[in-house]
Amino acid sequence: MFDFLSSDWFNIGLEIVFLVLISYDVKKYMATKKREYIINIILTIGFAIWALYPYYNSYVGWDEKQKEEMLSTCKDTNDTKLCACLDDALFKGFVYEEYKKLDKNGTEYKEFLKEAKEDCLDDSWF
Repeated sequence: MFDFLSSDWFNIGLEIVFLVLISYDVKKYMATKKREYIINIILTIGFAIWALYPYYNSYVGWDEKQKEEMLSTCKDTNDTKLCACLDDALFKGFVYEEYKKLDKNGTEYKEFLKEAKEDCLDDSWF
């Protein structure tokens, strides 16, 4: 139901909304010099960090060496587009330490791979 929350466009949209809110408050503060706009700026930056940190953590949580170590999850197939999509889903879904601790034969991991394959093979806009 809330699959859009993990999409890159949702993250970009959130960043744009936060930048618009911050720039509006900076503009209002410059015009009025009221203290309430500084509080709004601080609260907006704090909320942006709180909301976007999990998304960025999944992107920055992997070193290039670690990515090369686990590429690719589907070496037995020749579909490079699907493999790249699954690898990207793994990088977004897990931090390296979580991925190493994860039971690769467990139902949670198998279900994650099944959903990721379905998402990768889905050509719809939504």
